[in-house]
Amino acid sequence: MGYVAATAALFALGAYLGRNLPGGVGVIAFIAAFACLIGMQFAARKSRQLTGGLLGAFGLLTGLALAPVLTAYAGMDPQALWQAGGATALFIAGFGAADYATRRDLTAIARAGLWALLALIGFGVALIFVNIPGGGVGLAFGHLLEHLEFARRESAQR
Repeated sequence: MGYVAATAALFALGAYLGRNLPGGVGVIAFIAAFACLIGMQFAARKSRQLTGGLLGAFGLLTGLALAPVLTAYAGMDPQALWQAGGATALFIAGFGAADYATRRDLTAIARAGLWALLALIGFGVALIFVNIPGGGVGLAFGHLLEHLEFARRESAQR
């Protein structure tokens, strides 16, 4: 979970540094961040340090990519922005603590969790087009599934 926290911090730094950038630079930063993800897939087999550096670059570039959007949101409704950031920080902290407290092997529910996560993503796409009351409840479920996936991968590396 330390990598998650460091990546989130670099995302925040990137969003702060890119707050005055035009939208076109954000698109370029997003493409570069995606390239970092692809590079991580290959670097993971060879160098742990390179993978960590690419993860940090991904966080920073993603922050730069989203900075123009976040600046626009802050101009319209700053309360929504800090509430979303606070909720994300609480989910990361809460499920990170649960991950450290849980020492059980959670791989038995990984397959069901993957399908549930895919269904949740589909539900999120549907929420873009259709207004469903209480649709935001799926956010907590999605973070739970992310926690289980991180725990599964961590236990597989041990």
